[in-house]
Amino acid sequence: MSDSSDSPSSRNIVIAVVASTFFVGFGGGVVFPILPNLGEVLGISAFVVGLILSANRWTRLVANAPAGVLIDRIGTRTPFVVGLAIEGVATFGYVLAIYASRPDTTLGALVGFVSPSPEVWFMVARILWGLGSALVFATAYTITADVSEADSRGTSMGVVRAGITFGFPAGLVLGGIVSELYSNSAAFILAAAFAGLASIIAYLVVPETHVEGHDSSVKPWDLEITVPAITVGLVNFGLYFAYVGVLFSTLVLYLGDASLTISTAVFGYGIEYGEQGTSGLLMAITVLMGAVFTISGGVVSDSVGARVPVLVSFLLINCLGFVVLALAGSFVTVVLGCALIGAGQGGVSGPLTALLADLTPEDRMGRAMGTNNVLGDVGGGLGPLVSLPLVGIIGFPIMYTVSAAIALGAGLVLVAGVYTHTGHVSPDVADALE
Repeated sequence: MSDSSDSPSSRNIVIAVVASTFFVGFGGGVVFPILPNLGEVLGISAFVVGLILSANRWTRLVANAPAGVLIDRIGTRTPFVVGLAIEGVATFGYVLAIYASRPDTTLGALVGFVSPSPEVWFMVARILWGLGSALVFATAYTITADVSEADSRGTSMGVVRAGITFGFPAGLVLGGIVSELYSNSAAFILAAAFAGLASIIAYLVVPETHVEGHDSSVKPWDLEITVPAITVGLVNFGLYFAYVGVLFSTLVLYLGDASLTISTAVFGYGIEYGEQGTSGLLMAITVLMGAVFTISGGVVSDSVGARVPVLVSFLLINCLGFVVLALAGSFVTVVLGCALIGAGQGGVSGPLTALLADLTPEDRMGRAMGTNNVLGDVGGGLGPLVSLPLVGIIGFPIMYTVSAAIALGAGLVLVAGVYTHTGHVSPDVADALE
């Protein structure tokens, strides 16, 4: 059910998807600057903190494939709206986790009656977030593939990815700054309110784009295991392992270990942020760079009519960013490293999902996105579990050097997979669709 991407209705649908994913994305980022430090206050071990941060991805590992099949069976609208609503409930779950440690308050007493353990509430919230985001991610890209044409698909995918991405740094800022200026619970409540707004926008604007009828038969094992889906998924695996799993999970600890904060490194005019606020802003810069280059990467891949050269270039930029971070000796070089990592990560996102859509039949796109998300979430889920305990043993420079090598490996996998499927190292878009 493809529509011209130049039509007003198609543009409105893409804009609504962008707005919805932007607002709900706050909940994805808000927890990262808060929980690593909050873990010590609440008596949560580093391993459990890593488990909580990765729980949404492990949940998506189970939920992504059924979500993709469900979309191909019943359509995109209902899973998209329901997924956004679940993410809103999950974000409010962070508030309940905070109050679980405050039995002297009314809400704390009610929450504690169910479980007085903050880590249980955080874990439940992250699991719910995983369920909701499995539906949202698969539907957002499938809707975009449905309403876009091949010659503008990279741009459309980039714009939607940017919407998802821009919400994440807003959450990082909420988590870092609002928690320091007001409270942790205030940051979580604000993020939950925006998630509710996202559900309303989607319900009012986004139509069905994927199926004419409804077939509720869903087989979780009905995956897309073709070479394009596995290739793109493996690239996604490596990127998310290094980006979310390593960088986002360790940056706040790295800044504390190196005694690098904004107040000590840059300003000195009464503006002071600790490692939580500083890491939130740095991660926001990283993701904002990613959002900018997500759009530009998609536009360039459409302009040149080929995805692979653009993808390889941005994977090299991602690699360079981790190298700079591994060698960083000052706050300025940390900022540069984070910016390069974000630019590389973002530049890959739009062309990568566009490449998957180029090489996948429309009626299998939901399954293909499910497979892609499964492998990405394995990487993102393993990252915190591996990096948080291991970084104390091998140190931050070695950990970031390994992450640079992962980006190079992803480039090799990409080229090999595309060549195996098409017979060309860099097929143009027209050849890919034949």
